Amino acid sequence: MSATRPVLYLFGSAAPPVLDVAHVVRQAQDRGWDVALGLTPTAASWLQAELPELERLTGYPVKSAYRRPGDPDVLPPADAVLFAPGTMNSINSLALGITTSWVIGYAAEAIGKGIPLTVMPCTNTALTGHPQFLRSVTTLRDAGVRVLLGEGGFVPNIPGQGKPEAYPWEAALAAAGESVRR
Repeated sequence: MSATRPVLYLFGSAAPPVLDVAHVVRQAQDRGWDVALGLTPTAASWLQAELPELERLTGYPVKSAYRRPGDPDVLPPADAVLFAPGTMNSINSLALGITTSWVIGYAAEAIGKGIPLTVMPCTNTALTGHPQFLRSVTTLRDAGVRVLLGEGGFVPNIPGQGKPEAYPWEAALAAAGESVRR
């Protein structure tokens, strides 16, 4: 991919909208991004059969694990990070600094490095009603992370009534674009 295009790290956790990530990569590329894809280990297992095509599409390996000490970094530096879909587990882990997966670890470092980070959840109303989830959203927002929860972003559904095809990817991509123009 071209080094002159801004680089978007697109991260996804294991929620149904991640199954449409190839389409989202193309949308981001159409918006002028060079896209590198990172997935939580469970999301990577869901997309196992598609990983070679996703690597061809992005031009980079799809990362879901930390590299070993001494191994080269295979991705260009990020200009922005979009973490969508973000599950309750991923959002809580990020807010609490529990970096057991590469995407959570990188997103946590992005906060400290000042790399614009946008997170859009994909949870239901039962999960968002858990007190830790709202504390995590507040913690991330206080750290400068743009969390797209509520009107204009992701509006949680009633358990069992999710509509992955209605996940607001356009809002997430627009917010990521705005983050680098600031």
